[in-house]
Amino acid sequence: MTAPVKGSGTTWVGRSIRRVEDPALVTGQGRFTADLPAVHWMRIVRSSVAAGRIDGISAPDGATIVTAADLTALKQIRPGLSKFNYVAVGQPILAEGVVRFTGEPVAAVYAASKDLAEDLADQVEVAVSETAPLVDCIDALRDGAPLVHAEAAGNVVVEGRIATPGFDEVWKAAHTVIRVDARSRRQNATPMEARAGHAAYDLSTGRVTLTCTVQMPHMTRTAIADILGMPESDLRVIAPDVGGGFGQKMSLGPEYVLLVWLARKLRSSVAWTEDRRENLIASFHSRDQHALVEGAFDANGKLLALKGDIVANVGAYSCFPTTCGVEPLMALAELPGPYDVRAYDCRARGVVTHTCPMAPYRGVSRPVITFVLERLMDKAAAFFGCEPTELRRRNLIDKFPYTSATGLVFDDGTYKETMEMAIKAIDLAGFRIRQKAARDSGRYLGIGIATFSERTGYGSPAFAARGMDISPGWETVHLTVDPSGFVEARIGSSPHGQGLRTTLAQVIADQIGVDPGVVKIVHGDTDRIAYGWGTFASRSLVLSGGASMLAAQKVRTKLIKIASHMLEAAPDDIVLKDGAAQVAGTDRSISIAAMARAAYHQTFMFKGEIEPGLSESASYDPPGTFSNACHVAIVEVDIATGKVEMKKFLVAEDAGLIINPMIADGQVQGGVAQGIGNALLEEIIYDETGNILTSTLADFLPPTSHEIPDIELHHIETLTGETITKAKGLGEGGAIGAPAAVISAINDALAPFGVSIDEMPATPQRIRAALRSSGKLP
Repeated sequence: MTAPVKGSGTTWVGRSIRRVEDPALVTGQGRFTADLPAVHWMRIVRSSVAAGRIDGISAPDGATIVTAADLTALKQIRPGLSKFNYVAVGQPILAEGVVRFTGEPVAAVYAASKDLAEDLADQVEVAVSETAPLVDCIDALRDGAPLVHAEAAGNVVVEGRIATPGFDEVWKAAHTVIRVDARSRRQNATPMEARAGHAAYDLSTGRVTLTCTVQMPHMTRTAIADILGMPESDLRVIAPDVGGGFGQKMSLGPEYVLLVWLARKLRSSVAWTEDRRENLIASFHSRDQHALVEGAFDANGKLLALKGDIVANVGAYSCFPTTCGVEPLMALAELPGPYDVRAYDCRARGVVTHTCPMAPYRGVSRPVITFVLERLMDKAAAFFGCEPTELRRRNLIDKFPYTSATGLVFDDGTYKETMEMAIKAIDLAGFRIRQKAARDSGRYLGIGIATFSERTGYGSPAFAARGMDISPGWETVHLTVDPSGFVEARIGSSPHGQGLRTTLAQVIADQIGVDPGVVKIVHGDTDRIAYGWGTFASRSLVLSGGASMLAAQKVRTKLIKIASHMLEAAPDDIVLKDGAAQVAGTDRSISIAAMARAAYHQTFMFKGEIEPGLSESASYDPPGTFSNACHVAIVEVDIATGKVEMKKFLVAEDAGLIINPMIADGQVQGGVAQGIGNALLEEIIYDETGNILTSTLADFLPPTSHEIPDIELHHIETLTGETITKAKGLGEGGAIGAPAAVISAINDALAPFGVSIDEMPATPQRIRAALRSSGKLP
């Protein structure tokens, strides 16, 4: 636990108190979008082909259908960047003239029930003259390839380049160059709750309330109002309990625009619920990248220069508001990771294809760049004949603040320390002995190490550097102590499983000397909360936590001033503790509830020296901070089948001050589980015609408890000066390091065969293919 806040005698920060969110969720009392009744139900008619010209749409008798011809007054979804050779391509709400991916919305049917709408939609016929689709981004780059969008020459819609001065001279002087040509296959975030929306028109006011499964309620409201040409004040957006998002639910889907348009047209309520097949084929995908990375090393294994060529398949359209630049540009800026390398030359491109659009998914590009960078380190260690941890030891950043070759400033971290902690906890030397004995008996164990940095909690300057038309970042919190002494914080972040209501209550409770149980966190309702940017990018505790702390400090100052008047004591002698203000060294006290009542109902006693009420607001917009961790995976590979069994997983993490250790551990464990799925199982597969072959959970395989081992966690708390809470973000770290560690372990297990697995996921089929090609199978 931390020391008490000055002026407060409580220390809730650092305790593993139970999540206040859980009782309603585990007892079936949660509020979810799909639970709402509606007069009308909408069903989307989606393209069954990847590319072609729409020749006609016909509906069955009795069906009420909406097509692009009905929506001519609506704008397209068109996010923007002002840098990196970005080409803005528009996404129509319903396909206009052509289709560009399997699953693209072509029409909508609405009816009096969900089942009837689905039956009618199934009977809608869409005639399409098919054209040859582009499924792989490398094919889309070939000379003469057809254009997905006429305005995007060569199908490149975003391209960034960084080259440090004198790079070529450093490169030529190197002792050796190690090369990795890696491939990360396409994924789907697969939240437990698929997308859903419910738009209700209010006849008395003309307003629409859109309840939906989103991560950015205010941004959803702004975007829809802009597209429809309606005042934002006429649209209320509510994100109730949301069953997971992971980034997939932060981007604007055309379905939500259509729902609001229909509710206004019908002057009624309209609902839509996505099924799992729709989610897998038409909700935003992620991580479809080719990464060619080369490292130039000196004779001692020191990385002197890093060269990269990143090609990201961004799908048919650009996601709003982050744009399709989010994956390639993050790779460009953060590829050097936790390693001290001063010479850098990298190109990153986003390429459009006839596939589902991409959007951020937990970790965004960092699981891919960590994977390829750690493969580079493992291959270099093999070349130099040393333990992979030794090569990392020679290259990890250890002096702070550190400015990377791309200009990112790293605050204090523990890159070497977390690795040493992990090595000690896993007993690396002991494992090598066990590994040799296992190999002698025909069993193949492997250990994999992944060290990484996680850029977290960054504000608007980081987004502005990308040249985004919409630069998110700051957060605002409105904090009120009501006349009964209860505390309410209205936040712009929009949590969906992170435990933010609990951790923010702990932060606020410490500042004003109350129990977290009297603090209520209000979120996800644009009519009630401060304008904010929602929840993504490991930012919520840092940004909303910082704004909450600042607002609570203002309230604390006012409470101390009120107590000073009412207790006739000097402000410096007042301590807020256990829900009361006490005069230090005496038995004189007054409850915060009594002070709150006076602040509203007895303001005359303060003679104008204190403003009425107990409400304060604060905003926070920090530059950002870096968490770091070392992940270790131990696996066993069955060379006869290619099956990988996870034997052990260990994490040594540094995310600054831990507000709630139980919640922090849960965030890491959940991320690791997703990372293991990324490494071994999950892959969206298109055939050559652009049809998705993994449209059910029988084919797209998320991890289950059977594949996930016990996860051993260790923490270091480096109290950063870059956030006022001293905390760093950690929501994505588990998903960033785990894939690299697992792939590294597989390659270590297969070292006797001289194969290199440089592709995710490492499925049994790919492992067996590599083993067969080695010619070394017994």
